[in-house]
This record gives sequence, C-alpha cells and structure tokens, in this order.
Amino acid sequence: MVEKKDIKSMTLSLLIKELEGQGEKSFRARQMYQWMHQKLAESFEEMTNLPAALREECGRQYEYTSLRVVKVQESRVDGTKKFLFGLADGNVVESVWMKYRHGNSVCISSQVGCRMGCSFCASTLDGLERNLRPSEMLDQVYAIQRLTGQRVSNVVVMGTGEPLDNYDNLLVFLHLLTDENGLNISQRNVTVSTCGLVPQIRRLAQEKLQITLALSLHATTDEKRRRLMPIANRYSIAELMEACTYYFRQTGRRITFEYSLVGGVNDTDRDAEELAALAGPLGCHVNLIPVNPIRERDFVQSEASRIRAFRDRLEKNRINATVRREMGRDIDGACGQLRRSYRADAGPG
Repeated sequence: MVEKKDIKSMTLSLLIKELEGQGEKSFRARQMYQWMHQKLAESFEEMTNLPAALREECGRQYEYTSLRVVKVQESRVDGTKKFLFGLADGNVVESVWMKYRHGNSVCISSQVGCRMGCSFCASTLDGLERNLRPSEMLDQVYAIQRLTGQRVSNVVVMGTGEPLDNYDNLLVFLHLLTDENGLNISQRNVTVSTCGLVPQIRRLAQEKLQITLALSLHATTDEKRRRLMPIANRYSIAELMEACTYYFRQTGRRITFEYSLVGGVNDTDRDAEELAALAGPLGCHVNLIPVNPIRERDFVQSEASRIRAFRDRLEKNRINATVRREMGRDIDGACGQLRRSYRADAGPG
C-alpha cells in the first residue's frame, strides 16, 4: 500500500507544484492552502469553493491531519487549559493554552515522547516513540484556536520532545506557522526550546530566523548538569556557550536561559553567581522555573524565599531575570504528565 502524502505539511510553493502536476490551476492550490492554514478546515469536505471532484480526489490521494481531542483539563486557578490530542496512529500528544495580558500563548509538543532523559521531566520517562510531522505540530495550534475561539498570538515549542532532535520537521513547521498566507504569527512571537544540541543550534543560526531560542541550561557546571541532563555528557557548557554566541552573532536575537530551580540541587547563591557569569557576556534573559514536582522523581521545588533571593542576586549582577508564572499547577502542569496519566489509565495495548 502506497503511503499517502501529508498535504498539510506542504509549503504553498510545494502545494502549487503538487496540484499543477495533476492539471489544476495554481489558484486552486491557493484556495486549498487558505482553507488549511487560515480558515483551519478540519477536512477536504469543508472546502466548499473547491470542485467536489477535486475534494474527492484529494481525499483519496492525501492524508489530511486533523487532531482529535481526547481529554481537556482546565485549571480552576488561572483558566489554563491542557489538551490531550489523538494522532492518526493511536499515539497521543499534549498541548497547553495559556491566557496572558499580552495575548494567548500555546505550548506545543514536537515529538511523541523524548529520548533526552532529563531527570526532572515527565516527557522522557517512556522514551521516544516518534517525531511529529509539521502538520501534527501545526494542528495543535489550529485545533486550540478552533476550540477556544480565540486567536493564538504566541507559540512556544517547549512541550514534550526535543525540537532540535526533529530539526527538519521543525523548520517546515516554523515556516508554515509564520507564513503571511497562513496564520501569519510573527517569528518574534515564537520560542523554540532546546536542551542543547550544539550542531543543530549552529544550523538554526544559519537560517537567520527571528524566533527566540531558549536554552534549557538548569545548571552552571558540567558536573551538576550531567546529573540533571544526560545531553551534558555529549556537549560541555563551554561548547554550548560558543554555540549560543554564534547564534546571537548570526541572528541578532538574544537567547533566553531556562533554569529550573530544584531545591537543594542548583539554587544556591554560588549557583546564581555562576549563572550570572554565563549569561552576562551574551546579554541573556534568564527565565527561572520553579520545578514542577512529578510523581516518578524526588525533586522538590525551591522555597519561595530562595527563589526570590536567587533572582535578586542575578539582578544585582545586571542580569535580566524573571520567575515564570506557574500556570495550570492543579492540572498535571509538568510536560508529559497528562499523556503519562492517560496511558496509565488506558493500560497495556
């Protein structure tokens, strides 16, 4: 059986070429692209200004990604919504919708599971199942915009998975998401998080995109980082800083350091001083994250007074630092928790 092409992962130029190869005019491809990426159609049948014969033929030839909602959790604290979406192959991925004063933000997954093994993250506990296709990343955003009825203005690729471990699909996703013929979300409103894949950071720098790159640093020495993040066995902090410097020089975009504060592990005054020394030369913004407790690990969140003292010490060193607002703490807030609890409830098979 021939595998169907994934039509929602095609750029506009590729879609035009594809349909022209079937004898269709380019304006039909533009109409279809608009249905997929502006009107957020869930199927070919919704594309009412396309001939019925073309819609039927496309249904036979192409796969049309449309995620189904498996479960929704809504925080009673702040209205954050966590979505569990079903994929065509039976896998599930999770996404989060967060309402801020500056607009609505969606955090999406880039892989089913993760192979990076970070010790404070629930996403990685069952390893990596597979990469998500561009359409499967996009449709997390599209489905949430349809379901909430509110425009998504910011997208964060910081859910389950390591985005740069799915590099080629991520790049197509970023181009589709920010395309003026689609949702036209500004590149500056898109953040991609990485645990620190040095070669891919350098590759991404050469694309000269205007997105924000967020580095999950979480420790200031190689020894401590290796305890928290297996990727640190492959790339040292010195190599990471060189890659970050290269990224900044190529793109002109300031990097954000993500730093999860784990009580008694990486939250001392000395850690803060060392973090300031790393962030200062790059002009980095530091985002401090009170670690989300997960059942399978024994890490605890730093005390509120320790978090404030850590931030204050950074600011005394002229480092721009913020403490991430805890969103959806009452609804399996940490990455991977909802998917994991769903799989546990579903049982084997």
